[in-house]
Amino acid sequence: GWATDMGIYEFTMGATGDKVKARYTYNYVQEDGVWKIQHHHSSVMPEAVDMGKPITPDEVRGLFHLWNDALATLDPTKVAARYAEKGVLLPTVSDNARTDFHSIREYFVNFLQLKPQGEILESHVTIGNNWCQDAGIYEFTMGATGKKVKGRYSFVYVFEDGEWKISHHHSSVMPEPTMPQAITEEEVRNLFQLWNSALATEDADVVASRYSKNAVLLPTVSDVPRT
Repeated sequence: GWATDMGIYEFTMGATGDKVKARYTYNYVQEDGVWKIQHHHSSVMPEAVDMGKPITPDEVRGLFHLWNDALATLDPTKVAARYAEKGVLLPTVSDNARTDFHSIREYFVNFLQLKPQGEILESHVTIGNNWCQDAGIYEFTMGATGKKVKGRYSFVYVFEDGEWKISHHHSSVMPEPTMPQAITEEEVRNLFQLWNSALATEDADVVASRYSKNAVLLPTVSDVPRT
Protein backbone atom coordinates (compact mmCIF):
# COMPACT_ATOMS: atom_id res chain seq x y z
CA GLY A 1 0.00 0.00 0.00
CA TRP A 2 2.97 2.34 -0.18
CA ALA A 3 6.13 2.99 -2.22
CA THR A 4 9.26 5.19 -2.01
CA ASP A 5 11.30 6.87 -4.71
CA MET A 6 14.41 8.87 -3.85
CA GLY A 7 17.24 10.28 -5.86
CA ILE A 8 18.34 13.36 -7.79
CA TYR A 9 16.31 15.44 -10.23
CA GLU A 10 16.99 18.53 -12.30
CA PHE A 11 14.68 21.43 -13.09
CA THR A 12 14.92 23.69 -16.13
CA MET A 13 13.44 27.11 -15.40
CA GLY A 14 11.65 28.16 -18.57
CA ALA A 15 11.56 31.80 -17.52
CA THR A 16 15.34 32.09 -17.19
CA GLY A 17 16.86 28.97 -18.75
CA ASP A 18 18.59 28.13 -15.47
CA LYS A 19 19.10 24.48 -14.55
CA VAL A 20 18.87 23.47 -10.89
CA LYS A 21 19.74 20.06 -9.47
CA ALA A 22 18.26 18.82 -6.19
CA ARG A 23 17.78 15.70 -4.09
CA TYR A 24 14.30 14.25 -3.63
CA THR A 25 12.35 11.73 -1.59
CA TYR A 26 8.78 10.74 -2.47
CA ASN A 27 6.63 8.45 -0.34
CA TYR A 28 3.50 7.34 -2.16
CA VAL A 29 0.37 5.76 -0.70
CA GLN A 30 -2.59 4.24 -2.45
CA GLU A 31 -5.64 6.31 -1.67
CA ASP A 32 -9.07 5.81 -3.18
CA GLY A 33 -7.49 3.58 -5.79
CA VAL A 34 -4.97 6.23 -6.82
CA TRP A 35 -1.30 6.56 -5.92
CA LYS A 36 -0.82 9.88 -4.11
CA ILE A 37 2.21 11.65 -2.62
CA GLN A 38 2.19 11.17 1.12
CA HIS A 39 5.64 12.70 1.74
CA HIS A 40 7.85 14.82 -0.50
CA HIS A 41 11.24 16.09 0.62
CA SER A 42 13.32 18.21 -1.78
CA SER A 43 16.68 19.80 -0.97
CA VAL A 44 19.49 21.55 -2.81
CA MET A 45 22.65 19.66 -3.66
CA PRO A 46 24.91 20.29 -0.65
CA GLU A 47 28.08 20.72 -2.68
CA ALA A 48 26.36 23.35 -4.82
CA VAL A 49 25.49 25.56 -1.84
CA ASP A 50 27.19 28.92 -2.14
CA MET A 51 30.14 28.72 0.22
CA GLY A 52 31.24 32.23 -0.61
CA LYS A 53 33.79 33.66 -3.01
CA PRO A 54 37.23 32.50 -1.83
CA ILE A 55 39.88 35.16 -1.27
CA THR A 56 43.31 35.14 0.37
CA PRO A 57 44.70 37.76 2.78
CA ASP A 58 47.11 39.00 0.11
CA GLU A 59 44.22 39.34 -2.35
CA VAL A 60 42.27 41.35 0.23
CA ARG A 61 45.19 43.76 0.57
CA GLY A 62 45.36 43.92 -3.20
CA LEU A 63 41.81 45.30 -3.35
CA PHE A 64 43.21 48.57 -2.01
CA HIS A 65 45.19 48.97 -5.23
CA LEU A 66 42.00 48.88 -7.31
CA TRP A 67 40.74 51.87 -5.32
CA ASN A 68 44.13 53.59 -5.40
CA ASP A 69 44.38 53.07 -9.18
CA ALA A 70 40.96 54.70 -9.49
CA LEU A 71 42.31 57.70 -7.54
CA ALA A 72 45.17 57.94 -10.05
CA THR A 73 42.70 58.50 -12.90
CA LEU A 74 41.53 61.73 -11.13
CA ASP A 75 38.02 60.72 -12.23
CA PRO A 76 35.55 60.87 -9.29
CA THR A 77 33.08 58.67 -11.17
CA LYS A 78 35.61 55.83 -11.43
CA VAL A 79 36.47 56.14 -7.74
CA ALA A 80 32.81 56.11 -6.67
CA ALA A 81 32.28 53.03 -8.85
CA ARG A 82 34.59 51.08 -6.52
CA TYR A 83 31.92 51.31 -3.80
CA ALA A 84 29.05 48.84 -3.41
CA GLU A 85 25.48 49.77 -4.21
CA LYS A 86 24.81 50.42 -0.52
CA GLY A 87 28.36 51.46 0.32
CA VAL A 88 29.09 53.92 3.13
CA LEU A 89 32.04 56.31 3.16
CA LEU A 90 33.07 58.11 6.36
CA PRO A 91 35.72 60.38 4.81
CA THR A 92 38.84 61.90 6.29
CA VAL A 93 38.09 65.56 5.59
CA SER A 94 34.31 65.81 5.66
CA ASP A 95 31.83 65.70 8.54
CA ASN A 96 29.15 64.11 6.36
CA ALA A 97 28.66 60.37 5.91
CA ARG A 98 28.37 59.50 2.21
CA THR A 99 25.81 56.75 1.66
CA ASP A 100 25.13 56.68 -2.08
CA PHE A 101 26.94 56.96 -5.39
CA HIS A 102 26.18 60.67 -5.85
CA SER A 103 27.43 61.80 -2.44
CA ILE A 104 30.53 59.58 -2.60
CA ARG A 105 31.38 60.97 -6.03
CA GLU A 106 30.83 64.52 -4.75
CA TYR A 107 33.42 64.01 -2.01
CA PHE A 108 36.05 62.83 -4.46
CA VAL A 109 35.48 65.77 -6.82
CA ASN A 110 37.27 67.93 -4.26
CA PHE A 111 39.66 65.35 -2.80
CA LEU A 112 41.09 64.41 -6.20
CA GLN A 113 42.23 67.99 -6.77
CA LEU A 114 45.07 67.14 -4.38
CA LYS A 115 46.14 64.28 -6.72
CA PRO A 116 46.39 61.75 -3.86
CA GLN A 117 48.17 58.42 -4.07
CA GLY A 118 48.03 56.01 -1.14
CA GLU A 119 50.27 53.35 0.33
CA ILE A 120 49.34 50.85 3.03
CA LEU A 121 51.79 50.92 5.95
CA GLU A 122 50.03 48.49 8.29
CA SER A 123 47.26 46.03 7.44
CA HIS A 124 45.06 43.64 9.43
CA VAL A 125 42.80 41.36 7.39
CA THR A 126 39.66 39.41 8.34
CA ILE A 127 37.85 37.13 5.88
CA GLY A 128 34.22 35.98 6.03
CA ASN A 129 31.63 34.47 3.68
CA ASN A 130 31.48 36.81 0.67
CA TRP A 131 32.94 39.65 2.72
CA CYS A 132 36.37 40.65 3.95
CA GLN A 133 37.91 43.46 5.95
CA ASP A 134 41.21 45.31 5.81
CA ALA A 135 41.99 47.78 8.61
CA GLY A 136 45.19 49.60 9.43
CA ILE A 137 47.25 52.67 8.57
CA TYR A 138 47.87 54.23 5.18
CA GLU A 139 49.78 57.23 3.93
CA PHE A 140 48.87 59.56 1.09
CA THR A 141 51.25 61.62 -0.99
CA MET A 142 49.44 64.63 -2.39
CA GLY A 143 50.81 65.12 -5.90
CA ALA A 144 49.54 68.69 -6.05
CA THR A 145 51.56 69.80 -3.02
CA GLY A 146 54.04 67.02 -2.20
CA LYS A 147 52.55 66.80 1.30
CA LYS A 148 52.38 63.39 3.01
CA VAL A 149 49.41 62.57 5.25
CA LYS A 150 49.00 59.45 7.39
CA GLY A 151 45.57 58.14 8.33
CA ARG A 152 43.78 55.19 9.86
CA TYR A 153 41.49 53.18 7.60
CA SER A 154 38.88 50.45 7.62
CA PHE A 155 37.70 48.85 4.38
CA VAL A 156 34.92 46.26 4.39
CA TYR A 157 34.47 44.60 1.00
CA VAL A 158 31.54 42.54 -0.30
CA PHE A 159 31.32 40.37 -3.41
CA GLU A 160 28.71 42.11 -5.56
CA ASP A 161 27.85 41.63 -9.23
CA GLY A 162 30.86 39.42 -9.77
CA GLU A 163 33.51 41.64 -8.17
CA TRP A 164 34.70 42.87 -4.81
CA LYS A 165 33.30 46.30 -3.91
CA ILE A 166 33.77 48.59 -0.91
CA SER A 167 30.79 48.26 1.44
CA HIS A 168 32.24 50.37 4.24
CA HIS A 169 35.17 52.78 4.21
CA HIS A 170 36.14 54.74 7.32
CA SER A 171 39.16 57.04 7.14
CA SER A 172 40.44 59.26 9.96
CA VAL A 173 43.49 61.35 10.77
CA MET A 174 46.13 60.01 13.13
CA PRO A 175 45.22 61.27 16.62
CA GLU A 176 48.73 61.62 18.06
CA PRO A 177 50.02 64.24 15.57
CA THR A 178 47.20 66.53 16.76
CA MET A 179 48.78 66.62 20.23
CA PRO A 180 51.09 69.58 21.08
CA GLN A 181 54.59 69.13 19.70
CA ALA A 182 57.45 68.85 22.17
CA ILE A 183 60.09 71.57 22.14
CA THR A 184 63.48 71.84 23.86
CA GLU A 185 64.80 74.81 25.84
CA GLU A 186 67.35 75.49 23.12
CA GLU A 187 64.63 75.53 20.47
CA VAL A 188 62.63 77.99 22.60
CA ARG A 189 65.64 80.34 22.77
CA ASN A 190 66.05 80.11 18.99
CA LEU A 191 62.49 81.31 18.44
CA PHE A 192 63.75 84.79 19.35
CA GLN A 193 65.92 84.69 16.23
CA LEU A 194 62.82 84.33 14.05
CA TRP A 195 61.38 87.49 15.58
CA ASN A 196 64.73 89.28 15.40
CA SER A 197 65.11 88.32 11.73
CA ALA A 198 61.66 89.78 11.09
CA LEU A 199 62.84 93.06 12.66
CA ALA A 200 65.75 93.08 10.24
CA THR A 201 63.38 93.20 7.30
CA GLU A 202 62.08 96.61 8.52
CA ASP A 203 58.63 95.41 7.43
CA ALA A 204 55.97 95.89 10.12
CA ASP A 205 53.69 93.26 8.55
CA VAL A 206 56.43 90.62 8.65
CA VAL A 207 57.08 91.40 12.32
CA ALA A 208 53.36 91.35 13.18
CA SER A 209 53.01 87.95 11.46
CA ARG A 210 55.29 86.46 14.13
CA TYR A 211 52.52 87.02 16.72
CA SER A 212 49.68 84.56 17.24
CA LYS A 213 46.04 85.33 16.51
CA ASN A 214 45.19 86.28 20.12
CA ALA A 215 48.62 87.65 21.06
CA VAL A 216 49.23 90.52 23.47
CA LEU A 217 52.20 92.88 23.11
CA LEU A 218 53.26 95.08 26.03
CA PRO A 219 55.77 97.25 24.16
CA THR A 220 58.92 98.94 25.42
CA VAL A 221 58.11 102.50 24.36
CA SER A 222 54.32 102.60 24.67
CA ASP A 223 51.97 102.55 27.65
CA VAL A 224 49.18 100.95 25.58
CA PRO A 225 48.88 97.12 25.40
CA ARG A 226 48.63 95.88 21.78
CA THR A 227 46.04 93.12 21.48
